[in-house]
Amino acid sequence: MKKIFLYVPLFLLFIVTFCSCSVLQWRKSDQEIHEKFTALKVESNISYFQVDSLDLKVRIQEVTTADSDVNLVFFHGAPSSIAAWESYISNNVLIKNANIYAIDRPGYGYSNFGKEFPSIERQAQLMATILKEKGIKNIIAVGSSYGGPIAARIGVLNPEVKAVVMISPAINPSIEKDFWVARFTQWKITRWIVPTAYRVAGDEKKIHAAELDLIKADWKNLKVPVIHIHGDNDDIVPYENVNFSKENFQNVEIITVSGKGHEISYRNTELIIPKLIKLINELKMIK
Repeated sequence: MKKIFLYVPLFLLFIVTFCSCSVLQWRKSDQEIHEKFTALKVESNISYFQVDSLDLKVRIQEVTTADSDVNLVFFHGAPSSIAAWESYISNNVLIKNANIYAIDRPGYGYSNFGKEFPSIERQAQLMATILKEKGIKNIIAVGSSYGGPIAARIGVLNPEVKAVVMISPAINPSIEKDFWVARFTQWKITRWIVPTAYRVAGDEKKIHAAELDLIKADWKNLKVPVIHIHGDNDDIVPYENVNFSKENFQNVEIITVSGKGHEISYRNTELIIPKLIKLINELKMIK
């Protein structure tokens, strides 16, 4: 019996370590993505953008069509990765109307996984530079949750962004929710047992309000169309964020999804994709 009790802590340690390293990481390998899209009969390419000054490699998935001049670029929330956008990247209607890109934000997926890069401004500058270096123009920047303000900030920094779509964005610094469970990502005694992606998310969450506060005065400079889509039953990012968008963006459309929560970006793609198609067609008419 004593031996059994001695093995219990070791077993628990193994389970915790396994979970931290192997699951709950919200990412798929290049091979897994390749297999998935091959099965879907969608030609997809994965590349890495090297940033030597930061010792950083950023993973990018793209599905491009030669006859389209509109580019959808997706930025995920926290924790997450490009895998969150599979339903969009593989959608035949979107593929026929736009080139599609999804980017692993630093610290997530396969962009220096586990190495936090929590500054909104620095992330947005990095992403704006990548888009410029890749020659991507006529951009619709789409971001969910934490990725919402990233997409909007890129719109401020990069003149090739012609519209911004924020899905359930955490945009208002004054109503950032404090989740007690996130403290496990910060305490040394518990941080090591938290899955890597959640540790990165916790580091972002810790300074998120302060980061939003630093850039909120610049939203008035974003003159392109901004669409803010939010479920009115969101218990992660309060629906009241829509009021901040109304007050701070010059050209904003609020779309309320009745009865839905924070997960609408991936659970209710049937509601989001038609909005993207409408926006793509409007941009084509302008051009």
